[in-house]
Amino acid sequence: MQKIKKGDDVIVRVGKDKGKSGRVTQVLKENKVLVEGINQVKKTQKANPNTGVSGGIIEKDMPIDISNIGLYNPITKKADRIGFKFLEDGRKVRYFKSTNEVVDA
Repeated sequence: MQKIKKGDDVIVRVGKDKGKSGRVTQVLKENKVLVEGINQVKKTQKANPNTGVSGGIIEKDMPIDISNIGLYNPITKKADRIGFKFLEDGRKVRYFKSTNEVVDA
C-alpha cells in the first residue's frame, strides 16, 4: 500500500511550485507522481497530419518526486504526513499523523 494514491489532494512542500495544491492524476514508478497543474513545462510539439495533431508549444505536467508533496488534511488545512495502522476488523488504512484521523475510511 502506498502513501499517495491516484485521486488524492496534495500540496507541494518544496520546489518552484511550493504551496500550490492539486490532484494526483497518475502514480509512476521510482516514487514519482503526476499532479495536475504542478511542475508544468512548455514543450514544442511537431505537427503530425496522420493523427491530426497540430504543431506548436504545449504545456505539459512533468513528474514530481513523492517526497516533495504532502497529503492535504482538511481538518488542519495543511499538508500532513501519512502513517499506516490496522483497524479492529483487520483492514490496513492510512491515517494523518498529526490528528490520527483515518484517510480512507
